[in-house]
Amino acid sequence: MLSGLLRQGVQRPRFIQNLGAELFLGAPVLYSQLSKMDDIALDAAKKTAARTAVDQWVTEDTKILGIGSGSTVIYAVQRIAERVWKEGELTDLICVPSSYQARHLILDYNLNLGDLDRNPNIDVAIDGADEVDRHMVLIKGGGGCLLQEKVVASCAKHFIVVADYTKNSIRLGEQWCRGVPIEVAPMAYVPIKLHIEALFGGEASLRMAKVKAGPIVTDNGNFLLDWKFIANREYDWNEVNRAITLIPGVLETGLFVNMAHKCYYGMADGTVKVQNK
Repeated sequence: MLSGLLRQGVQRPRFIQNLGAELFLGAPVLYSQLSKMDDIALDAAKKTAARTAVDQWVTEDTKILGIGSGSTVIYAVQRIAERVWKEGELTDLICVPSSYQARHLILDYNLNLGDLDRNPNIDVAIDGADEVDRHMVLIKGGGGCLLQEKVVASCAKHFIVVADYTKNSIRLGEQWCRGVPIEVAPMAYVPIKLHIEALFGGEASLRMAKVKAGPIVTDNGNFLLDWKFIANREYDWNEVNRAITLIPGVLETGLFVNMAHKCYYGMADGTVKVQNK
């Protein structure tokens, strides 16, 4: 883009003339390198949070473990597998997945796979979040797994959240700008969209797939609405969650209210911040 502008005769800014065209044309490369460095730092933060939570909450007394979904949970499963196969611990641990991704993580690391039919009482569930506010209200479902994630979390005695520092906010919407995911029956998404917008404002849009034609389809065969609420408005999230779930055709919302026991955030400096309920 920048080189194209130069070819079209756009005048270089004076400071660019002083630095030289090479630096100007190399800006996209520099930006790409910085972006990769940011990604590496975030991955390190996720890994630190996940490993810390696993080591503190998954003990020999933990018999049934709920496994969440998303990028941070991968590091949690890796740490569990290390303890099982390298350290000889947790050999009787049964892992209950919350999604297709979680199920395959459990199988890929050769851990004991369970399900809610046989293991409905979960000792600890570990999952990520898209955003967490000061009251530990979560937005989840960016990966489209919110229904099963909420069911698994609701079955756990302790629901533990792992995330990097960018997910920690004072109020919802500060960091996560994609809205609250809502899983809906396909035939009802239009009236549900209109109902939510009438009740609470903002805009609810059908989540479209990036590779396949048409909308995203969840593991359960449903559609997803992403409700972009009004950013500066104060919401009672418990009431919002209740009201939306009462709309016919809504399966579940990505609002997790009064569910998380602790949140672990991997920080940029390598430490872990713990948020308590």
